[in-house]
Parts: sequence; C-alpha cells; structure tokens
Amino acid sequence: MRLHANPILIAGLTASLMLALLSGCAVTPDSIVKTPMTAKPVPNEQVAGTSGSIYKAGAYRPLFEDRRARLVGDILTITISENTSANKAGTSSANKSGEVSGAIAAFRGNPIGSATMSASSDLGYEDKAASNASNNFTGNIGVTVIEVYSNGNLLVSGEKQVSFDKGTEFVRFSGVVNPDTIALGNVVPSNRVADARVEYRSGAKVDAAQIANILSRFFLSFIPL
Repeated sequence: MRLHANPILIAGLTASLMLALLSGCAVTPDSIVKTPMTAKPVPNEQVAGTSGSIYKAGAYRPLFEDRRARLVGDILTITISENTSANKAGTSSANKSGEVSGAIAAFRGNPIGSATMSASSDLGYEDKAASNASNNFTGNIGVTVIEVYSNGNLLVSGEKQVSFDKGTEFVRFSGVVNPDTIALGNVVPSNRVADARVEYRSGAKVDAAQIANILSRFFLSFIPL
C-alpha cells in the first residue's frame, strides 16, 4: 500500500515551521529608558510621641507646606510636546569639454588635397540629494521621582501601558527635572526636561503577519489549488 502525501498539507506544515523559526529568531527592540519605572517613597522615621503633648514630630505636616514634588516617590505629570524637523540637501555638478583639430597637407613629401580631422568630447555630471525627517509626539504621562541629586534636581521615570485587543502599546519617559520648572499641579513640559528619553512601543504582531503573508505567496506560487 502506497501513501500519497497532500502537497497543500505539506506546504502548510512547512510554512508553519518556518514561521515558528522566524518568530523564535525575532529580537525585541531594546528600550532606551534604562532607569526603573517607579520608586517607593522612603519610610518616615518613627519618632516616639510624648504623652500629654499635642505636637507630634513624627506626624507633623506644615500648614502652608509647598506640595511641589521634591522627594523620592513623589509624582509629576509630564506634558509631552515634541515636534522636531530636519532638512538636508546637497547638489554637485561637473562639466568637462575638449576639442582637437588637425590638417594634413603632404604625405612623404607629396602634396595631397585638403585633409582635415577634428574630434570633440563633452562630459557632464550632476547629482542631487535631499533628506527630510520630522516627528510629532504629544500626550501626558505620570512619572515618579526616582532619585534626588545633591543639587536638588530630580531624576524621574514612568511608564504607561494600554492594551487593546491583541496588542499592547506603551509609552516610557525618563529625564532630569529642575524643581524650578515644576508648575502648579506638579506639571512639567517635556521640553524643559534634561536628558529626556521619550519612547513609544507597540507589542502588536505586525511583523509576524508580514512574514506569514510572504510565506503564503511563496507556497501558493507553485502549489495548484
């Protein structure tokens, strides 16, 4: 008894195997934000209260205290407003031309009729190149103070994830904030943040779908249906 393999089934199994291999070799892009995404505030030192006294140092909060973020674990809101553009253009050209002419009046001492020769060449070259790049990124993200530097500046970092259907999109931000730039409500524009790193990533399986489409076209090109 002889068994006949279905070519369509074999092609499908081969495509699945190649897709699995390609997916396994895929490398997730590295993140540009290297700091932790959040930090817990430092616990307050417990001070034993004295009996019979209204004032307790361990729970004291000034009545007119500035609520501006300044400690590890405090939260700020970063208003992302990045709009940059760059243009580059270059042109080069070159031209070269030449002309040669000559005449022969005699050959081996014998006069001959008028014989003239001429040659000319013309070479031209022109090259043009242009490059344009622009990006526009707007939005808001909450960040946490990760570290307080000795000069008072704040290292902040945060992440926001949004999962929709089968894909996950997330925004990451990190940078150094000068406390003087913190506005009311602990809001800081991104263009006032030093060493700012703004990142937008998506976990959608777009690349896998493109690979499957390529494999489908390859196998269907020679498999009869």
